[in-house]
Amino acid sequence: MTKLERLYSYYGQSPWLDNLTRAYLRDGTLARMVAHGIRGVTANPTIFARSITGSHDYDEQFLALMKAGKSVDEAYWELVISDVGQALSVLRPVFDRGDCVDGFVSVEVSPELAHDAPATIAAARWLRRRIAQPNLLVKIPATAEGVTAVETLTGEGSSINVTLLFSLSRYAEILEAYLSGLEKFTANGGDPSTLSSVASFFVSRVDTEVDRRLEALGTDEALALRGQAAVAQAKLAYRLFTERFSSKRWHWLAAMGADVQRPLWASTSTKNPKDRDTRYVEELIGPETVTTLPEATIAAFEDHGTMARTVDSGVPQAAELMQRLAAVGIDMTAVGRTLEDNGIASFDKAYQDVLANLTHLAAAPQTPGQTSEKGSPDASRRRSHTRRG
Repeated sequence: MTKLERLYSYYGQSPWLDNLTRAYLRDGTLARMVAHGIRGVTANPTIFARSITGSHDYDEQFLALMKAGKSVDEAYWELVISDVGQALSVLRPVFDRGDCVDGFVSVEVSPELAHDAPATIAAARWLRRRIAQPNLLVKIPATAEGVTAVETLTGEGSSINVTLLFSLSRYAEILEAYLSGLEKFTANGGDPSTLSSVASFFVSRVDTEVDRRLEALGTDEALALRGQAAVAQAKLAYRLFTERFSSKRWHWLAAMGADVQRPLWASTSTKNPKDRDTRYVEELIGPETVTTLPEATIAAFEDHGTMARTVDSGVPQAAELMQRLAAVGIDMTAVGRTLEDNGIASFDKAYQDVLANLTHLAAAPQTPGQTSEKGSPDASRRRSHTRRG
C-alpha cells in the first residue's frame, strides 16, 4: 500500500493531483497515479497555460478548431474541456466505488470574471452544461462576488470547488454560502446527496506573505514568528469546519443526505528552501479533508513523509500564534486580501498569456509538432509562466 493510499485508508484524507496535462492522459500517467492512490485532480488557469504552451500536444486540435471558425477564446475552452472530459473518465471508477466521495476533476471559470458574480454564475452554468458529468467540480474564486456565486450555484444543485481561500474571515463566509445554498436547494425539492463541494484553503503562500511582512518589521519578536502562520491558520480553519458541521442546522441537512464541504489544502509545495519539503502535507493530516499535491511533493512524501493525525492537534497554540501575530501588527485578513488579489492576477496573467500564444499560432499556422532546424520545439511556443501552488 502506498502512502497516498494509507492517507485515505487510515486517516480519511484524500490526496488529489494538482496538475493536468494531455501527455498524462495519453501515456497513462494519470491512470497509474490513480492506481497508486490519487483520488482526484485539480487544475487552474496556470496549469492549463503551462500544459498548452509547453508542448505541441494541442496544436492539431487547435488548428482544426480555427479552421472550423472558432475564436481563439472558444478554441482554448475546447482544449480545456477535452482534457477535463478525459480526466473525468479516468477518475470515474473512483467516484463510483467511493459513494461519490472522490473521483473529482476541477476546472476553473475564467479568472477575468472573479469580481463579476452574474458572469461567474453564467460561466459555471455553461461549464456544467458542456461537461455533464457528476464528478465535475467547477472552481469559483473566493472573492466577495464569488461568495454570492457559490450560494447561488449550490442552490441550483451545482458541485463547486471554492478556490483561492486565504483567510478565516472569508472562509466563514464561504461556509455560510454553502449551507444557505444547500437549504435553498432542498427547499426547492433538490436531493442534496447529489452535491459535493470542497473549500480550497491555500497554505504555503500564506507563510510567504506573512514572513515577508514579519521581515519588514524586523524586530526579534516578529522574526521569531516566521514560518508558522500558514499551518496555524489552516488548523483554525479545520476547527471552524468541525464547528459548522456539527450544528443542529447541519444535522438537519445531513439527515436529508447532504455531505460536508471538505477543507482542501492547496499550495502544499514548500516555498522556503529551509523548510522540510513535506511539511504542509504532514502537518495537516486528518479526516474529511483533501490535500492537493504536485508531482514533486508526491514523490517526496512517498520517499520520506511521515503520517499521523495532525490537523486538529495544537489548536490552542495556533490560536495563540494568531494573537501574537496581531500583536506585532500582522492583520491576517489584510494578508488574505493581498493574496487573493495576487492569486487572481496571477491566474489572469496566465490566461491572457495562453490566449496570446494561441493567437500567435493561429496567425502563423505550422504543422502540428513542427520543430526548428535545431530539432527543438519552436521557441515561439515556449513562454514563461508564474509558478503554481
